[in-house]
Amino acid sequence: MPVTAINPRNARDFAKSIGLLAKTDRVDAKALALFALRNQPPCRPLPDAQTRALQDIITRRRQMLDMLAAEQHRLGIVENLKVRREITSHISWLKKRIHVVDHDLDTTIKNSPAWQPKSDLLKTVPGVGPVMTATLISRLPELGNLTNKQVSSLVGVAPFNRDSGTMHGRRCIWGGRAEVRNVLYMATLAAIRFNPTIKAFYLRLRAVGKLPKVALVAAMRKLLTILNAMVRDKTPWRISQVENLS
Repeated sequence: MPVTAINPRNARDFAKSIGLLAKTDRVDAKALALFALRNQPPCRPLPDAQTRALQDIITRRRQMLDMLAAEQHRLGIVENLKVRREITSHISWLKKRIHVVDHDLDTTIKNSPAWQPKSDLLKTVPGVGPVMTATLISRLPELGNLTNKQVSSLVGVAPFNRDSGTMHGRRCIWGGRAEVRNVLYMATLAAIRFNPTIKAFYLRLRAVGKLPKVALVAAMRKLLTILNAMVRDKTPWRISQVENLS
């Protein structure tokens, strides 16, 4: 049977909008059936086995990074020497395992005729490294097949209006694929330092009074739209062509 994945919040808000305020299995089944009937959400094809394997590697890498950060925090507050030695040993082991996982990511992509050209293309952008590339390949397969606005909304870096009548609320981002957005955030921090186009864009926003976080999110969106256009047109990074691409 065809299957689609929807945001649970959307389904629950839909149920409330038609007066189904209670929450039971029967009510949920009715609400989901009506949601599918009236909205006709598009089916999302399941990733193949190779893509799922790559996703597992990326997920495991993120988990180990979280453990590493937690252990480093504990090391700063523990006084017992025996416990400190244990934590230090665990930190050393985690760093070695993360290095192995990074090698596995690189090898997995290099061994794929479908992924290798896309990876080489993305890596031509200053600030985009192997982790960013692997995340985009596995977690954002739509890259290059959507408009800039669509891909920005999908990742969760598109600001939404909050206006009513003469009131103009503060724009903010909402939803999207958090895992892609988190990696994009780190790549943009690097791009602000080493990518002349993103750096100039960020500094221009700061010069006109934009808050640092607002300018950073805008730079994230700028970098994502550039990557989307590059994959769409199969064009490597060239500063002279970036404005035309995005």
